Amino acid sequence: NTPFTDVFSDPLYDHGHGERTFVNSIGAAGELRSAHIPDEFFTADVVCFGGTALVPQIHDDLSNLLRRVKKNGKITVVNTVFDFRNEKKYPDRPWPLVDHLSDYKLIDVLILDCEEAIRISGTKEMDQAAVFFKDAGVSAFLITNGSKYIIGYSDGRLFNKQDISKFPVSDRVVQELKKNPQLKGDTTGCGDNFVGGFIASLAQQLKSEKKEPLSFIEAISWAVASGGFSCFHVGGTYYEESRGEKLAKIKDYQQAYIKHTGNGLQ
Repeated sequence: NTPFTDVFSDPLYDHGHGERTFVNSIGAAGELRSAHIPDEFFTADVVCFGGTALVPQIHDDLSNLLRRVKKNGKITVVNTVFDFRNEKKYPDRPWPLVDHLSDYKLIDVLILDCEEAIRISGTKEMDQAAVFFKDAGVSAFLITNGSKYIIGYSDGRLFNKQDISKFPVSDRVVQELKKNPQLKGDTTGCGDNFVGGFIASLAQQLKSEKKEPLSFIEAISWAVASGGFSCFHVGGTYYEESRGEKLAKIKDYQQAYIKHTGNGLQ
């Protein structure tokens, strides 16, 4: 049967910041295997593995898939999702992501939310999870924490070097929703749009062919703006009336974020 996820949204949770509960049915996604992925996939400049816990056979083979990408000299991006299967099977164990601790070095960019970071790392706090991923050799990572703050790190290989630091969410989004509660949609899709903004910035920066490392704060600013903008509509998808409409709207929030945070975080 067709895979599906029911999303139960509570917009009043956390003083109006909202929260969701997901009920997932894996369905046919449980049959998808690595052999179904064409060879061309592994030759793209940026190869993304998103929410692989919802496709279990691929998730269990993630280390091998990452190794194939790195063998071709390409960039790997991994963003996680709540691991329903392993949480049910082994609620007292860390969620498996890669086969061996050393395989984390195959990940150029890792994006997780707070709960996923804690459960995968086997730690008890977000700050501890950040240290775990740094020590494991992930080149760059971001850990989101709902409406609070983001923890980011870059070892300098792909993006400019950034020690483990806390980055704010979009103050402009927060203030606009506070002043105009009627504009609020829900938080469904915030994480996916956050990831999309980061990947889009990564691709644009690679396209510019600059010699120096990529700007970490630039990519974060697009992630925050994209994720924050999704709070203004219900569901994760914004339906444009004209091409470039969403980009223009998000860019305003991105510029405001850069101005608010300054360049000191770089």
